[in-house]
Amino acid sequence: MRSGPGTSGNGFNGSWMSDATAEPGRRAIIRAGIAGGLTGAVCIWIYEALVWVGAQHLMPLAGIPRNATGLVFGKAFQESIGFWAYVLGTGIHFAFSIAWGILFAAIWPYFRQRGYEATLVALFYAIFAWIVMHVAISIASDNHPNYYDPAVIIGGFMSHFCFTVPLALIVKRMLASPAR
Repeated sequence: MRSGPGTSGNGFNGSWMSDATAEPGRRAIIRAGIAGGLTGAVCIWIYEALVWVGAQHLMPLAGIPRNATGLVFGKAFQESIGFWAYVLGTGIHFAFSIAWGILFAAIWPYFRQRGYEATLVALFYAIFAWIVMHVAISIASDNHPNYYDPAVIIGGFMSHFCFTVPLALIVKRMLASPAR
């Protein structure tokens, strides 16, 4: 009896890479992306509450949900709509988180087939997402943090790591090939 990577029934295809040839369907990708995006959205808010509010005192805790409104539409608009800034900011936050989750779920099978770990892909995905989102924010509004400040860049990457790593782990688990 043989043991090791070539043993039948152990989930390996004869190499050190697991059998990851089955492509997930569109529904599975969307479902995994939504679940991962929602998980990441909650995790990034926990990070912001602990670090931005608790440790750095950058904003009050109540400022987290409305933050997206100010970043997208500017502080004047955020202030002018009052309570609705919380509702709109929460909607923006979760809508973009779900969109980023679905995008990650769509690209994950490519990386899984090549043997990459989800957390490694998530680290680079976080950097990509932060850059894309903040370029878009810079275009949409002139009321944003100084994106040339190293502290803002590092803080942004850290918060996005707290978003993409849980997102990636949820997607990885939900899109895993069924056991044989």
